[in-house]
This record gives sequence, C-alpha cells and structure tokens, in this order.
Amino acid sequence: MNGNEVLRVVDALHRDKNIDKEIVFDGIESAILSAARKHFGEDFELEVSVDREHGEPTIKCNGTDLDPDELGDILGRVSAQTAKQVMIQKLREAERDSVFDEFEEQKGELVGGTIVRFEGGAAIVSIGKVEAVLPRSEQIPGESYRTNERVRAVVLEVRKAGSRVKVILSRKHPELVLRLFESEIPEVSERIIEVRSLAREAGYRSKVAVSCIDNKIDPVGACVGVRGARIRTIVDELAGERVDIVRWNDSLQVLVPNSMQPAEVEDVILCPMLGRVIVLVRDDQLSLAIGKRGQNVRLASKLVGWDIEVMTQNELDEQLEKSVMAFSEVPGVEAELAENLVSQGFFSFYDLSVIEPDELAELGGLTDDQCNTIVEFADVEAEKAEEEEAKRKSEEAQLRAIEREQQAAAAAAPPQPVEEAAETGEDTPSEADAAPAASEAGDEVASSEDVEVTEASAGEEPVAVEESGEGEAADTDDTAEASGEELAESAPAESES
Repeated sequence: MNGNEVLRVVDALHRDKNIDKEIVFDGIESAILSAARKHFGEDFELEVSVDREHGEPTIKCNGTDLDPDELGDILGRVSAQTAKQVMIQKLREAERDSVFDEFEEQKGELVGGTIVRFEGGAAIVSIGKVEAVLPRSEQIPGESYRTNERVRAVVLEVRKAGSRVKVILSRKHPELVLRLFESEIPEVSERIIEVRSLAREAGYRSKVAVSCIDNKIDPVGACVGVRGARIRTIVDELAGERVDIVRWNDSLQVLVPNSMQPAEVEDVILCPMLGRVIVLVRDDQLSLAIGKRGQNVRLASKLVGWDIEVMTQNELDEQLEKSVMAFSEVPGVEAELAENLVSQGFFSFYDLSVIEPDELAELGGLTDDQCNTIVEFADVEAEKAEEEEAKRKSEEAQLRAIEREQQAAAAAAPPQPVEEAAETGEDTPSEADAAPAASEAGDEVASSEDVEVTEASAGEEPVAVEESGEGEAADTDDTAEASGEELAESAPAESES
C-alpha cells in the first residue's frame, strides 16, 4: 500500500459516495490499526497515521516508528483482508451517515420518485440513492398506484435502520399542499404571497389562508390563476381534493367569516377566556356552515386556531337561558354573576370547571373560598354529565348491536314454505269460496237493517240487535219480548242451515 494508491482510493470514494475525505482517512487508519493489533497483539501501544498530502501510512509501536520492511509485513496478505473488512464497515457507516444527513435536511420538502414495487399496502418509491416507503396510512384515501408510476410526496421521517437509511414519505400531510403551492405558484415560492395558515383532511378538503405584501396583487386570484389553471393543477395532483383559498386577516372578526366560506355568517362572538368563537348564521345556512359531518367548521377551527361553534339566533337564545338557569343553582352564584359568566361564553359546567379561581374572582368580585366552592361544584356536575353521556352512548351502542343481531338472524333464517296446507293435506278455503260467504253475510246484515227501519217507520219502538259471534240476537228492550222470542227461535235455525 503506497501513498498514491491511498490518495486515489480516497478521492474516488469522495466523488462517488459523497463521503468526506477525512472520514475516508479515518477509516484507513482504523483498518491499519486493526491489522497491526492482530500482528503485535494487545500488549503493545500502537499509533497509526496517514499523511493527508502524500498518503503514506506510519505506525508507531511503543513510541517508535516501524521500518518499511516490518510495515510491509503488517500490511501483508492476511492482515490486508482484516483491514479490508474494517475499511468496508467504516465506509458503509460513513455512506449511511451521509445519506441520512442529506435526507434529514429535506424533511418536509417535496420529492419525486417512481414506484418500483409494493410490500403489503406500502408502496416502495425510488427517489435516487434510497428506496423510500409510502405507507398505506400516509396515502390519500381512495387513491390507487401502479408500478412505474411517478408520484410526488413530502419527506415525513428519516431514520437509521442498521446499515441502511429508511425514508418515510407522506401524501396526507398538510405540508404537501404547501409545497405544491410553492412549486405551482411563482408568487408563493418568491414569498410575494405568503401562506399564513393551512388545514387539511386528506382526500376530501383543504383550506388555505393567504396574504400578500403587495396591495396591488390579489392573493386569492393569483393562487387560483387564469380560469383556475393554477389551482386545477394542484387539485389534480391531490386526486381531486377540494381546495378552498381564503384571504387572511389579523382580525378574527374578518378571518372567521372568510374561513367559513361558502357559508354566509351573520355575526361573530368572541369568547377569549375559553378560546372559543360563536358564529351566528341563518337557518338556511346552518347545514352549509357545519358541512358534511362537520367538516367545514372543523377545518375553519384549525385554520384560525380557535374553537368555532355554529348556532342560529334562536339556538343561542335558548342556550343562554338554559345556562343562566343552571348556573343560578350553583351555591354562591347570583343571577348577575350567572349572566356575566354566560356572556363570556361559559355555557356548561365543564366550561365553568376549567376557569381559574382568580379569573372567576375578577368576574364576580368573589373571595377565594367562594371561587373554590363554585369550581368544585362545577367539577362534580361536569363529571355527572360525562357519566350520563357515556351511559347514553353505551345504551345506544347496545341497541344498535341488538338490531344488527336481529337483522343477521332474519337474514340467516330459512325461508318459510309457501304452500303449507298442500304439504299437510288439509283443505283451506280459497278466495273464490270465501267471496260467496262474505256476500251472504252482507245480505243478512242488510236484511236485518231493513227490518229495523221498517219497524221504526211503523211507529213502533225499534229493537236494538247485537250480533254475536254465533249469529244469536239478544233482547235489549223489555217492551219487545215477542220480537226477542222470534229472534231467539230463528237463530238456531240459521245456525243449523
């Protein structure tokens, strides 16, 4: 091993593997030291150094430099194999560290690659030096991939796994939307337009709040592009995910209505002590403001950083009245203090239980003991409410489980035979046979009615006739004994016929 060979190896590794030259020199020194220890044993004090300019190795044994012949014996064939293994190990570690540092700097950045294969539900993406992993949990819901397909994703995590570097990609992270805005909209990449806030539910909807340092530029229009060309490219990359672009404003009174678009907001009530915003809308705008499964109001809350509660004016009035009545029952809370609490956005005992005693004292001018009593009472009532809610949900879950079992049992039950009478050999009356019987019964009823009408028209007292299941008539009037006897005698005759 001469100096020129060492320098050529160091330079080649530095260019091909992007490994620092000093790391390569350290690896060579470690390899030579390992070979020397195998030659001399552990009883000697050994020092190895490689000249950085000429590449010549030097070994000191107990402080004395070895002569060239002895140095050649150490770097012989057997020792050279040991040195090679140590060298390879060091270089692998250096290469892994270099790749790790490179992708660690790209964390959160947008990268492109080609899908090479699938392992379970995860897609393996080649992004240059490594094969990154796009797990199923980080894929956009409903999106499918094919081998050799190009995909773009953000680097979510980088970690060392033995001698390799494992890179985790994501297409669900909100950072992907931000990076797509930077790549597709020049004003965003040049920082003329700034993305102030972003909220996303991957595969369904995203809300992006933007502002501009130049008042002459409309940030929303610039992001949308001519006829929606720019935003359409981003939507196509996100597999059709809807993207709402809103104008940022430092005032919540303006920002909250912007974030609730496309719903129209009538009023915004801030509750700073709870970090809550009450949004009032008309009845016809309520479902639009809440969104499908609460998606619109949930994304708006993430966008502005405050909890948003959507109500109509009638719902707010009912809630205020209900809360004032409930708080008035708390020991030490008078009507004025209850109204003051409700005006600050405290609607439930849970809200009241999280207030600090000193803040409560400032609101009502109460002592510390009174404040502690109120907070403790609110804690107890809040726990009761949580238990009742949990019990209600449990009962609903049990009812749903019973319904599912009944439906499953009904679906699994064998079908009933249609012609049971034919199997048993019994005669059953048909519809044709039943029709004459019904007509005869109708004729009998009609004739009895005709008799009653005739008797009434003759000026005689009418006889009330009650038909029993056996066709018998009962007397209801003492003055109609003769008629009752005739009916009693005619009843058996009809039954015999």
